[in-house]
Amino acid sequence: MVLLFAGIVLFTGTHLFLGLAPARANAIKQNIGDNGLKAILGVLSIAGLALLVLGWRSSEPTWLYATPAPLHGVAMALIVVALYLFVVSNRPSAVKRLIRHPQLTGVVLWAAAHLLLNGDSRSLLLFGSMLVWALLEIPIINRREGPREKPTAPGLGTELFTVVFALLFIAFLAYIHPWLAGVPAIAGLPSWP
Repeated sequence: MVLLFAGIVLFTGTHLFLGLAPARANAIKQNIGDNGLKAILGVLSIAGLALLVLGWRSSEPTWLYATPAPLHGVAMALIVVALYLFVVSNRPSAVKRLIRHPQLTGVVLWAAAHLLLNGDSRSLLLFGSMLVWALLEIPIINRREGPREKPTAPGLGTELFTVVFALLFIAFLAYIHPWLAGVPAIAGLPSWP
């Protein structure tokens, strides 16, 4: 699980860096520019994600707990909402008037749902870490950015496009889930070749 742990540290550490070390981030930005800093953080984040996938697939899990089957439906619904929030974070949506951090809120729901579905050691490490990271990141960003102004709600056409795009995104992730995680998102679902 060394690769998995390294991926978690790299991914979450890269994201926490801006909020926990703003003076250092500003010093780097002055030396290499805003785009340079974004490029470095982007490369480190992608490397962290790659390590997460490789670490997940190469880890030998130990079973720790089982969750009641009725909670599986709840968990799947949470995952759908979480993935919708991921999409909303990069699109105009009325949801942003209600939720300041849709992507991080989505991570919280996604991680909690996966903890309900998977009671093994690597799941506890990955999803537990991501849950804690997202819960820490929200107040850190709020402190850095200060009070927010609620965005204006988009028109109905834009909102509907976001919903359709989110459904396509969810279907795509369900399709490639066996390649990412080694197991189908939904039993019997066709998967990545």
